[in-house]
Amino acid sequence: MDILKSVYDIFSERGFIEQVTDEELVKELLARESVTCYIGFDPTATSLHIGSLVPIMALSHMQRAGHRPIALVGGGTALIGDPSGKTEMRQILTRDKINRNAEAIRNQLSRYIDFADNKALLLNNADWLAGLNYIEFLRDVGRHFSVNRMLTAESYRMRMETGLNFIEFNYMLLQSYDFYYLSKHHGCAIQMGGNDQWGNIVAGVDLTRRLEGTRVYGVTFPLLTTSQGHKMGKTEKGTLWLDPNLTTPYEYFQYWINTEDADVERFMALFTYLPVEEIREISKLADSEINMAKAVLAFETTKITHGEEEALAAWKASAGAFNLRPVALNLFPSSTIPRHEIKEDVSAIPTYEKSMQEVETIPIAVLFQDVDLCASRGEARRLITQGGAYVNGRQITSIDDKIGMDDLDENREIRLRKGKKKYAIIRVRAS
Repeated sequence: MDILKSVYDIFSERGFIEQVTDEELVKELLARESVTCYIGFDPTATSLHIGSLVPIMALSHMQRAGHRPIALVGGGTALIGDPSGKTEMRQILTRDKINRNAEAIRNQLSRYIDFADNKALLLNNADWLAGLNYIEFLRDVGRHFSVNRMLTAESYRMRMETGLNFIEFNYMLLQSYDFYYLSKHHGCAIQMGGNDQWGNIVAGVDLTRRLEGTRVYGVTFPLLTTSQGHKMGKTEKGTLWLDPNLTTPYEYFQYWINTEDADVERFMALFTYLPVEEIREISKLADSEINMAKAVLAFETTKITHGEEEALAAWKASAGAFNLRPVALNLFPSSTIPRHEIKEDVSAIPTYEKSMQEVETIPIAVLFQDVDLCASRGEARRLITQGGAYVNGRQITSIDDKIGMDDLDENREIRLRKGKKKYAIIRVRAS
């Protein structure tokens, strides 16, 4: 374990932390010893989706820092349905359906967490919840819960207007029992989850103390939305799944490469392993360099979920379809994008031949009109003043700028760009 930087420091600097019970004690615990922690995953579908990535990455960081994660598939609690963050009751699934979903999720989590040699545990709470005796459970567990206190939990309060049934009301008891069970049988000291789980986690901390006299802790993560206020992972086609049969690696890659500029640094910190020191450099990037950073984000996230081969294939397909610029060699040197293998596909970019024998320079506005990037010189001037005109990757800042022979590259070409995606190449004939 890195004694200079604990996993709590990693969580803090990467933006994982929302709320913590006994923060100083949690910091101290994670810095001095190996800790077992757990996060629950709801098996209501055959695949997890992008909304599960924050907790998945949190477990991965815990393991990389020398701790032991438990990924708990909620095969038992799914028979009840978690009311957290829901405005209406979830559909009740059959046991067979839940078991099939749980098995699929078990396999999926193995991509992110190493379960070999007991370095992590993959458990299903149906193994201990399904056999509980209801009368004994009420007597031994239910008596420790105050109904008045339960109703103050956000997950219950938001449902009071639309209706909260008795089945859902029991969910907090069952999740609390999970924490107690994992603490007693597996030495689990920390439960983590989304911030909508705060009430359930705190209840589990309290129940474990009452039943076992053991001190355990809770950590929650922020519930993510984009800078535009949109829910993470929602697209025009629907949910963005982690299963390649439901969302292809190419579609997955496209979601990340279309990240809003304002979200790139935050998402890079949460969803990749790139060093924070490098990620912080994103705040200094602009224009085409931000697009390069998005390419790195898309490649790294796709590689983590689908493997490097699929990530590279998605990158090359995107480069061919959208004329992506190659990623600069000095941008995020820790990224594993094989930059030397990735070349810009220019086959779809319109090219123009122009003789510069009679004139030494050409005004930028004239050039953009000549190659049909702008319909008129007036439009070209407006493009320049709005910062949307580029020559060889350099932003043009003055309508008085001119292009000449000094702007040719080694192929005797000049590349023009309008905005983010419209390009033209000028090939200059020798005089």
